[in-house]
Amino acid sequence: MTTSVADHYANHLAPIYSWMVGDFEAACKQADNFYADLGLADGDGQIVADLGCGHGVHAVPLARRGYHVFAFDTSAQLLSELKAVVNDLPIKTIAADLTRFTDHLETERVSLVVCMGDTLPHLPSIDTVNVLIRDVALKLVPDGLLIFSFRDYSTHELTGTDRFIPVRADNHRIHTCFLEYRPDSVIVHDIVHSLIDSSWQTSVSAYPKLRLRPDSVIATAESHGFSLIHRTAIRGMVYLAFKLSANAIAG
Repeated sequence: MTTSVADHYANHLAPIYSWMVGDFEAACKQADNFYADLGLADGDGQIVADLGCGHGVHAVPLARRGYHVFAFDTSAQLLSELKAVVNDLPIKTIAADLTRFTDHLETERVSLVVCMGDTLPHLPSIDTVNVLIRDVALKLVPDGLLIFSFRDYSTHELTGTDRFIPVRADNHRIHTCFLEYRPDSVIVHDIVHSLIDSSWQTSVSAYPKLRLRPDSVIATAESHGFSLIHRTAIRGMVYLAFKLSANAIAG
C-alpha cells in the first residue's frame, strides 16, 4: 500500500530528514560548489523560487549569494527547521505544493527556479511535469534559469537484493530503501529501524516516484523555450540547467 508524497514526508521522513542528510553546513557547501561550478552570478536581490526546499540546503547558500529566496515545501516540520537557520538571510518560507508556486508570486518576476534533490519525480504524472515547466517559463525573466536534479530510475532497473539500498545508519537508527519498479514509476519503500528505550522498532512507508527520462525532461523544457546549458550525472543523480530564451513564448 502506498501513501501520498505529502503524507509520506509528514508521517515518516520529515522527522528524520535532517539526520538522513547529515551535516547541514557540509550539505550547503556541496550545493554552493555546484552553483559555483555552474558559474552562477551573485544574486544582487534577484528572486529565486526553491521548489521542494526541504530544510534549506539550497535555499541557504542561494540566499548567502545575495538572492531573495521564496522557499516552497509541503512539510511543516522541514519549513520549521529552515526558519530556525534563516536568521537575517532573505528567505521567505511558504507552505504550498510546488505546482502552486505561481499563486504566491503573482507580481514578482523570478530570475532562477531550482527544484533539487529528488523532488521532481514526486509529481504525480509526466503531464504535471510539463505544466510545471510551462509555468516556470511564464514566470521567469528573459534569460532566467531553471535547474533540476533528480535520480534517473529510467535507464537501469535494479533486480533482486540490489533493490535494497542503504541510506544511513548509526547506533540508534538504520534507514534502508527498497525499490519496486513499475513501467512509469518506482515505488520507494522507506524502512526505518529505530532504537527506542533499548528496543528496536520498525516503521515502513511507501510512495511512488516518476521514472523520469532525462532526454524527455530536456525535450519538454526545450518545447517551452528553454535551452540546455548544463548536464551531468553523479552517482545516479542527473543535474540539468536551462536558460530561457529572451524571445521564448511559453505554450
